Order: sequence, then structure tokens, then C-alpha cells
Amino acid sequence: MTAAPEKPSATHSEDSLLELRSRRLLQISAATLCGVLLAATVSSGLTQAFLLTGAAFLGMAFAAAWWQRSLLAAYILLWSMALMLTGLAVASGGIRDLAVVGFPGVLVFAAILGSRNLFLSLLSYMILASAAMGYASMQSWLVPYLPADSWRHILYICVILSIIGFSVLLMAQDLHRSLRALQQENKRVRETQQQLERLAMHDKLTDLPNRNLCEQLFRQMQLDCLQNQQRLALLFLDLDNFKPVNDALGHAAGDQLLQQLAKRLQDELSERDVLCRFGGDEFMVLSPCNDDDSQLADLASRLLKQSTEAFTLMQTKVEVSGSVGIATVPADGIEFHVLCRKVDMAMYNAKEQGRNTWCFYNDAMDQANTDKFNLLQRIRAAMKSQSFALYYQPKVCLRSQQILGAEALLRWPQDDGSFINPAEVIELAERSGLILELGAWVLQQACIDCQQWRQQGFPDVRVAVNLSPLQFRDGKLQQTLLAALANSGLPATALELELTESLLIDDTQLVQNQLQRLGALGITFAIDDFGTGYSNLGYLRQFNASSLKVDKSFISSLSVSLRDEPLIKAIIQLAKGLELSTVAEGVEDDATMQRLQQWGCDAAQGYLWSKALPAPDFLQYLQQQR
Repeated sequence: MTAAPEKPSATHSEDSLLELRSRRLLQISAATLCGVLLAATVSSGLTQAFLLTGAAFLGMAFAAAWWQRSLLAAYILLWSMALMLTGLAVASGGIRDLAVVGFPGVLVFAAILGSRNLFLSLLSYMILASAAMGYASMQSWLVPYLPADSWRHILYICVILSIIGFSVLLMAQDLHRSLRALQQENKRVRETQQQLERLAMHDKLTDLPNRNLCEQLFRQMQLDCLQNQQRLALLFLDLDNFKPVNDALGHAAGDQLLQQLAKRLQDELSERDVLCRFGGDEFMVLSPCNDDDSQLADLASRLLKQSTEAFTLMQTKVEVSGSVGIATVPADGIEFHVLCRKVDMAMYNAKEQGRNTWCFYNDAMDQANTDKFNLLQRIRAAMKSQSFALYYQPKVCLRSQQILGAEALLRWPQDDGSFINPAEVIELAERSGLILELGAWVLQQACIDCQQWRQQGFPDVRVAVNLSPLQFRDGKLQQTLLAALANSGLPATALELELTESLLIDDTQLVQNQLQRLGALGITFAIDDFGTGYSNLGYLRQFNASSLKVDKSFISSLSVSLRDEPLIKAIIQLAKGLELSTVAEGVEDDATMQRLQQWGCDAAQGYLWSKALPAPDFLQYLQQQR
């Protein structure tokens, strides 16, 4: 059973007003009825008849008010009073009769208790009645009768004044009560408005100024610093490891950390400095300073020290760190939003330097971001114009020197014959999400090229393609691979996917499920750049890889030093123990190749055999080697 919906507050107010009006009409009707009956007991003749008739109508008004028919009650009450007063005036002194004194009271009641139409109709009637009685007296049609003063007339005037006074008192009390309620409501509205303004300008969690108020304070402090010939510094602090706190301990613990950090930072600042919370785990400090950067460096170090000290959250010791970016006015700009962008760049540069450090903004950062933005636009255009190309580096069996296949490598040739660094292209493509579209094209083209080589008389050649972790998280990798294999006609056994170790760390179950489905198709997997990442043996057992690729940073050093020899031998022996083949990257001389052969490495690739070649050149290379 559902509860009935509550009436809106406006409806409650209207109901209360109608109830109050009905109650007042009930009281005034009763008071007027008592006064009229009292006057009727001492009157006689036509006057008594008018009073008793009026009393009957007043009784009807009382009944209507009792049943909360307030408008009907007002009409009956006020018109009966107006007509009764008119009758009394006509029967006695005309326009100069005491009854006419009651007309203004009736109008007051009509204005407060009735409606606009009732008030205007009564006013019109009273003007016409007064004019008619006056004209009738002037024409001698109505001969006013002014009786001598008596206690009865005194009683009449007292009844009229008592009724009017009692009614006015009731309505005045209502008016005062309404005014007090209105004053209280206005006070509540002002307080609510102040609270809303504070909420709009302050962070609810830490009670610090938020971004909106920070901008206003920035303008004020900027003017003060200009008058005092000082600089205004912006220090932007962002925590480095805040998300794991929320993930492990919950958002309540994260809120406690931010509250504790806000108090620590506030205690570290001077009275002139202003601390603001920008949102999330970001804080901004506005600090007037002189031309000595060491003052800002010292402040940034103290802020970092406060962020790295252990926090106690739910009886758990938690440690995080922070990175601080610094910009100053006017050296780095005068507009708040421009400075926010620059100090944000400085903060991210501090993160790239290893985190838990601070960094001043410089123009080179802005130029680097501009270059990345422009490069990203060029990448989008290159994808539309199909300007990218795949180059292939041979993978050679060290025992037989036969070509096993090739690794597909992304290249972006320029008009002057140069190439854009593939690492920059892939990094920007991953950040922007373009890696999904670019990776799908690489898979399609690599499968097409490999199938063409096989059709040209090299049926055992295989192709290896590097995958981005984002392609696994997209959830459409299997669909993309099946489409590439179907369009090219390449068998799944001829395709190898190279995975980085970081992929095996993240989203383990999701990755494992996809690898199992792809492995069931006949696709094989290689762990790329082994030795440079986590190198966790548990992941090697868990994922169905067929080979390990030793990173070229270890292989290239063999030509000048044997420092990495034990590590390379250990990787090769590890692979053999796990029944995996090993592929060495970056082999450039015979001596390195011979060492790898002696240590039992299975395959290699590098400039010793060939650099990466376009697909037609790679086919010629295959034909020459045959």
C-alpha cells in the first residue's frame, strides 16, 4: 500500500489561510449576531424588525463560516450588515443616522476577509445608498427622524463600535502575526541565501575556498601585490597515489585523508597565503612573494613534506606523496585561467620527473604541449589519408639462419624522406583513444601483407603484431582479429601477437579470458621486452605464451660489455624451463649472434640481417635469402 503524496508547501499555506479566514468570519459573525440581538432587545417597531432580519442573515453567515465556506460567509455577513445599516438609517435619521457609521467598518471587513469583487460591489452600493438618502432628504421624499438622545442610542453606538473594534482587533492581530512570520521567513531566506553563497564558494568537505572563490581571491590578491610591487605565486598540489586509498579503504577514508591534509597545509601557510581546494585531490595555494624563487621552492618543499607524512585512516597508517607545479604573476601571465593551465602543466612535469617533487613552469612546457596537440591533429589527418605504412623486420632462426617471419612495425614517412618517431605516435594515439582505430588498421594490413608473401611461395612465413593494452580493454579485439583474418585469408596459426608485461598485470581475468579465446583459434603470443617490466613468473605460467623476446637494451650492450650476460643466460634458461622459445632483439654483429647461439637462444632480429623494410622490399628480401 503506497502512502498518499504530501501536498506542496504552497497548498498547505493556502489551506491555513482559508481556515484562518473561516475562523475569523465565524468570530465576527458571532460577535455581530450577539450585538444585533442585544440591540434588538431594546428596540421596537421597524428598527427591531430590521435588526431581527439582519440577525437571521448573520446566523446564515455563521453557518457558512462553520462549514468553512469562507467566501459565501463573507458575502452573506457583509451584505446583510450593509443592508441592515441602510434600513436602520432610512427608518431613522437618513444619511446622518448613527447606522451610517458602520459603513467604513463593513468596507474594512470586505477588504480583508472578502474578495475584490465583494469590496467593489459594497463600496458602490454604499456610495449609491448614501447619495440616494441625501438626495431624498433634499427633495423631502425622506424626512429624517432624529430622536432625542437616550440610553438606547448610546447602546446602539457602543454595539457598532464594539463590533467594529473587536473585528479590527482580530484582523490587526492576524496582520501583525503575518508580518512577524514574513520577517522570520525573510530572515530564513537571507540565512539560506548566505549558506548557498557559502556553499557555492567553499568546498563542503574541507570548508576551504573552492575554485570559484579562488578566482575571486586571485583577483584581489593580484591587485594587492601590484600595489605592493610583489609577485603572486600559484602553487598547485596534486596527490600522486590517492586513488588506491579510495579503492582499498573506501571513499570515507579518502575524505578523511583530504580533511587531514587540508588542515596540515593550512597550518603550514602564513596569514597572507590562501589555500583552496580545486576538487578531487587537488589544492591551490595563492602566495604573495618577492623575486626570490628559493622562497617558493621552500614553501613547495614544506607542502610536499606535509603530504608525505603518514595519515591515520580507520586505524590504518597510509602514506601518499604529492607533486607541485609553480607559476607566478606577472612572469607567467596575469589571467587566472591561463595561469591555471600553466601551473597544471608544471605539476604534470613534476610527476614525469619522478613525482614527490616540485617544478616551476617554463615556456618549453607550453611549446611541448602545443607540439603534441599539433602532432595529434596530424595523426588524425594521416589516418584519414592512409599515410601510415607498415615496415617488417625479419625474425631469423639462429640455428638454421632461415627466416621464420617478421615483426610488423608502424612507420610514418614524411615528404622529405624522414620518419616521425613511432613511440610518440603510439603514445599520443593511446592517450587520445585513436590507438583502437590505428591498431585495427595495423592488424588488417599485416595480415594482408603476410598472406601475399605466403602466396608468393613462402607458406611458412609468419607475422608478429604488437598490441596495445587498450585494445584488450576495448572488448572488441577478437572481433577485429577475426575480421582481419577473414578479409586477408591468412590462417590464424600464421599470426603472433606481442604483448607487454604491463598488460599481464592489469585486468588479469579480462586479459586471460581473451587470450584463451584467441589461443583457441590458433593465434600464438609472445611476451615483448621481457626483463624491462615486472617479469613475474606467475604471469608466465598463467598466460599461454609461446615465446619471450629479450629487450634490445640488454642485447645491444653485449658488443661493448658482458655485464648483462648473466641476465640474458638466465632469461634463456627460464624460457627453456617453461618450454618457451626466446627471441633476441637488436642483434647487430656476429659476435653477439654467436654468443646467443652458444647460450641456446632460438631466434633473433636486428640490423645484422636487415633493418625494417616495406612490404614489397621484404618480399624481395625473402626471395634473395631463398
